[in-house]
Amino acid sequence: MTSPEQQVDDWLGRLAEERQASTHTVAAYRRDLAKLLRFMHERQLTSFESLDSNLMRAFVAAEHRAGLAPKSLQRLLSSCRSLFRQLSREAQLAHDPMLGVRGPKVRRKLPQVLDVDEAGALVETDSGGKLAVRDRAMLELFYSSGLRLSELVGLHWIDLDLDGGEVRVLGKGRKTRIVPVGRHAVAALRALAAEQGGIHVESPVFRGRGGASINPRTVQLRMKTLALQQGIPKHIHPHLLRHTFASHMLESSGDLRAVQELLGHADIATTQIYTHLDFQHLAKVYDAAHPRAKHKP
Repeated sequence: MTSPEQQVDDWLGRLAEERQASTHTVAAYRRDLAKLLRFMHERQLTSFESLDSNLMRAFVAAEHRAGLAPKSLQRLLSSCRSLFRQLSREAQLAHDPMLGVRGPKVRRKLPQVLDVDEAGALVETDSGGKLAVRDRAMLELFYSSGLRLSELVGLHWIDLDLDGGEVRVLGKGRKTRIVPVGRHAVAALRALAAEQGGIHVESPVFRGRGGASINPRTVQLRMKTLALQQGIPKHIHPHLLRHTFASHMLESSGDLRAVQELLGHADIATTQIYTHLDFQHLAKVYDAAHPRAKHKP
């Protein structure tokens, strides 16, 4: 009989090899499932068949008492569900131990975004010095195309079609998508290519030391520095420009499905958070403009 530890190892191995899950995703699953295996060991449970909904509720309660936050508990339960589903498909588990098990409700925190003026001030900043052209191209591309940090640092010139205004990116799950590039970003990228002595298709677009791809941490630090120079009173990071891109696109177009495709979200539910952001904007406009909403002086 295969041990629970071996079943977890086998499943994580398939995630990495067959589904091309990232090392971060696999590591997160491993940490979560190590908690479950420890819980089983403490209760001398030798198989996942020994688990039921009452034991899983006890597991959740124990982790909650140990200080695990509601959001982390939800992720923990999601990891367990994913494992149990796979074991069930392979006829290694005859029932669902998670049936009826719910974690604590998580208060959904809306992502912060920049308004149009703040976004313009950030991407148009002139940092000066030898990094100015690179910085401008990075910021313009982030805001123009809504890229993830990993997607931006992994770009090579062969991925860009500046004449067509497009970029091909490798996203989560190693899925490729084509995203438009705005004219300001195209101009900034052309300036960067000229500074680098022309386009060398196999070279990274954004280079660090020795000509290798720029380090993600370097991008984060540069954005923070540039935001301070511009006096933007918000915590600026690469994903903030992705949030800003999505919010501004949805505000202008109202096309949730198109924004989902541009962001590379597998599930439209992930994209729907931006409808809440858009509603906040509409509510402010309503409060400021509608005769019945205005406060009397």
